[in-house]
Amino acid sequence: MTLAYDPQIAAAMAPQIAQSAGVTPPAAGDWQTRRVNAALTMPGRFAKLPDSDRVVSQDFRLTRGDGAELLLRWYEPPGRVGPGAALYVHGGGMIMGSVELYDRAIASYVGGSGVPMLAVDYRVAPEHPHPVPVEDCYAGLAWLAGHAAELGADPARIGIMGDSAGGGLAAAVTRLAHQRGGPALTRQILIYPMLDDRTTVPDPELDGLATWTWNDNITGWSALLGDAAGGPDVPWSAAPARATSPADLAGLPPAYIEVGDLDIFRAEDAAYAAALAAAGVPTEFHVHPGCPHGFETSGVATDVGKRARADRIRALRSI
Repeated sequence: MTLAYDPQIAAAMAPQIAQSAGVTPPAAGDWQTRRVNAALTMPGRFAKLPDSDRVVSQDFRLTRGDGAELLLRWYEPPGRVGPGAALYVHGGGMIMGSVELYDRAIASYVGGSGVPMLAVDYRVAPEHPHPVPVEDCYAGLAWLAGHAAELGADPARIGIMGDSAGGGLAAAVTRLAHQRGGPALTRQILIYPMLDDRTTVPDPELDGLATWTWNDNITGWSALLGDAAGGPDVPWSAAPARATSPADLAGLPPAYIEVGDLDIFRAEDAAYAAALAAAGVPTEFHVHPGCPHGFETSGVATDVGKRARADRIRALRSI
């Protein structure tokens, strides 16, 4: 059976599809155009998310060892459901995105779940290749663990959540925290995570359906890893799919992972979920039929969009 968009997703994406018709996408390697396009389109995509006006945010600054100063934004819900808190790592293919661009999306999760979050404005490639992004995110986690009590959260009840590139970074940070002996995490929530730099060969079944394409993926991984992308020496801290034996993953916190079946990350996410389960990590994995990358931002009001949001909020509340 031929793959196709979920009918409700297709209807929700119709304006986006019409707008892109006849427009030549940027070439592989052109991260500049992709970054400009994201800055123009992301606010409109996130504007459809449920209202989060009652969420209060507060900005902090984190100075890294190289002198760089990172924005940390704390999101406080109008009412908490428990003592937990989470670090949120935004998406952007390793080359774009920011806390400012994702502000409404993060606040929407906080308002819907009642779980406060800290978002880290990590530096992106190519200006800041691996390991800068993942170490920035780890530093954000360490900051949250160290300041949790003063923020009214339990330092023993911290989770991590990320989407796309942020999901890949969240997976890597989870393993770094385990390897380094802390901060301890109680949950990892990975939304269509970008895990494998070797996902570069087009799948004919997804031709014309994938919203994050193989050229996009080649651009992001090449920016992060340079000439090493796709080669034998890429570390798992850059691409978590590079190490998936039970010995690599044993002892990690419970995972929630989801992806659409029209997403080029479908196979790598399924493989990672299976590897976690094989390592004894409690793992919940969802594949949403008829859904491309980022489906829920266009299809907020669709049945599958509502289900995905409800599941993510349930996972957040389990922290």
